[in-house]
Amino acid sequence: MLGAKDIAFLLVGVGIKLLLWPAYHSTDFEVHRNWLAITNSLPLSKWYYEDRSEWTLDYPPFFAWFEWALSLAARWWDPRIVQLDSLGYATGSCVAFQRLTVMVSELVLFSALGRFVQASGGTKQSKIAAALMFLSPGFLFVDHVHFQYNGFLFGIMVYSLVFAMEGRDLLAGTTFAVLLCFKHIFMYIAPAYFIYLAAGYCAVFRTRRRQPVGICDLDVGASAQRLAKLGAAVAVVFAVAFGPFAVLGQLPQLASRLFPFKRGLCHAYWAPNFWALYAFADRLLILASRFVPAIGHAIDLSGLAASTRGLVGDTSFAVLPDIPPAATFIATLLAQIPAYAVLIRGSSSSSSGSRSKKRRSGSQRFIQSVVLCAYASYMFGWHVHEKAILLILAPLGLLTAAPTQGTLRMFAVLSTAGYYSLFPLLFGSQELPIKAVVLLIWVLCGLALLKSDRGLSAWHCLLRAERLYVLGHIPLFIATELLPSCAFGRLQFLPLALVSVYTALGVTYSWLGLIHEFVL
Repeated sequence: MLGAKDIAFLLVGVGIKLLLWPAYHSTDFEVHRNWLAITNSLPLSKWYYEDRSEWTLDYPPFFAWFEWALSLAARWWDPRIVQLDSLGYATGSCVAFQRLTVMVSELVLFSALGRFVQASGGTKQSKIAAALMFLSPGFLFVDHVHFQYNGFLFGIMVYSLVFAMEGRDLLAGTTFAVLLCFKHIFMYIAPAYFIYLAAGYCAVFRTRRRQPVGICDLDVGASAQRLAKLGAAVAVVFAVAFGPFAVLGQLPQLASRLFPFKRGLCHAYWAPNFWALYAFADRLLILASRFVPAIGHAIDLSGLAASTRGLVGDTSFAVLPDIPPAATFIATLLAQIPAYAVLIRGSSSSSSGSRSKKRRSGSQRFIQSVVLCAYASYMFGWHVHEKAILLILAPLGLLTAAPTQGTLRMFAVLSTAGYYSLFPLLFGSQELPIKAVVLLIWVLCGLALLKSDRGLSAWHCLLRAERLYVLGHIPLFIATELLPSCAFGRLQFLPLALVSVYTALGVTYSWLGLIHEFVL
């Protein structure tokens, strides 16, 4: 039941988001309007074949049904919204409807965070962590300006993690299966779920009489029963989602929409990960070739512009070797090893002790593993979107309810760099003060209000170099947002590259720091 403070906070959030309605919206706005039209105007058999617009339906079936449900209200609100020939339709009524659907669907996140606070004992820190997540610059920028439904989707993810915190592992796994059928980007964290559920739920250990304390045997029968229950629950979810399309013989077509591999290594704007640093190193080697003839002979300029002109396509490098998709897959798998180590270490260390203590320790390590799993995919994945940083920051934000000093330091650095890396999404002059003020207020609140387990604020936890890095975003903002474009001459992509590289340094540093904090 919502209290007066909860309602007041929710109303404040609604007020802030209403102020963002007139702001710029991206092509994703038309993407979702077109999906409303597809699901409302066409039979199920044509949903994943319709291609009159370039914005074809490429999300899993549950999200398509979500769009269908919204389209029923859209038809009543403004019938033109759901017409297939209304390409580019963005009247005031259409904008109001779609902005409103984002706000209403985000109540799932609000509800999930309320449950998280309860599962955390209702502590002051858990309330601060929940408030910072609900009003995070990530959701404000990406959902309420740029336009997407991440608040709704991450609300489902938070519910799944909270169920694990409560010891309801079967429900946690089932909820995650539902989430995968809404958006397949969450496959990045599926390995963490697989290992956690296999070791923490399916594997049942019993202590025999006259056996040394701490020594347990695997109960094969009970373990098989739990495995069957989990498998059946997940199978039912996927059968409901994909079954109709299997009956129609459309699974290959659906797969081709969900997994398009014709895109390049880097997104239009370099997401701040390892490949951004790799691409930047390639540019530095090109400059060095003017002074080192040996490098100049190795340069291939044929595809150089592809990764610096801000377009989606193949990414080619002039000096360093080109990166095939298989290489990113292998790198991601190797980078996920620390995530597995967290769970394996947690499983062995918590095999004995009280049930409640074991659950708290296991769920804490599970969320840590989810963070590292998402991080590995972000750092080394193929064609990573800058918005995928939310997949790391959301579960990491839950850990700030009772963080160690090291965890809080890494969160402070990562959240500042990660949310700043979203600035290029809001490139209009009208959005300039919005993004600057929102991020500044949020970072100041986070640095002042979040406390470590020793009672130190996030700002006081930071090392001197980390403080300098956080403050370095101020001159970066001046150089990339306030200087006129003519200041960069022929290097018009340089502001984007500077943002990408500078934030990539913070993202990489935090990744290494969290591995040290969670694993070593």
